[in-house]
Amino acid sequence: MSFQAHYLSSLKRHQAIFETLDKHAQDLVTLYQRCAESVQNGGKLIFCGNGGSAADSQHLAAEFMVRYKAERAPIRAIALTTDTSILTAHSNDYSFDSVFARQVQGLADAKDIVIGLSTSGNSPNVNLALKAANKLGAYSVAFTGRDGGEVKDIAAQSIIISCDETARIQEAHLFMGHWLCEAFDHTLEQKASH
Repeated sequence: MSFQAHYLSSLKRHQAIFETLDKHAQDLVTLYQRCAESVQNGGKLIFCGNGGSAADSQHLAAEFMVRYKAERAPIRAIALTTDTSILTAHSNDYSFDSVFARQVQGLADAKDIVIGLSTSGNSPNVNLALKAANKLGAYSVAFTGRDGGEVKDIAAQSIIISCDETARIQEAHLFMGHWLCEAFDHTLEQKASH
């Protein structure tokens, strides 16, 4: 297969997944409403994930804290994947499985939204973080893929990308996260025009 044919094949797989995302429209509207209510009540958005999903967690937290498109005040958001001292100390002294749960216990409360990104739904540290969020009364959300894995039975809300290809799942997760940012921008623009 030529490089061009390979590229076009990859693009078709990407397009096929994105054509299925319309079924998540109401789920994302519901999530946006929960996030907006949380932020309005002094809560924050907390993200976690591993590997590419860790990078997506950091990316989305930055979009909320800095800006997406609109000039606006920061929206309180944090990725639990950024503090190497916490990550390594906890993993060394306890376990990598509980590295995000420990941070949720220390940083989250019932006003917050905790969003775990896991393409398989079977990441122990993400799943334990969402269990910790549930215990605190925070709203737990899973962005996942494949069949949803274990996390679909843990999170209060799961958005499952029905695909077995990790990269395509991550692309869909990032799109959904960007849409949440866009929804905040749109709401703020609507308020400013009235």
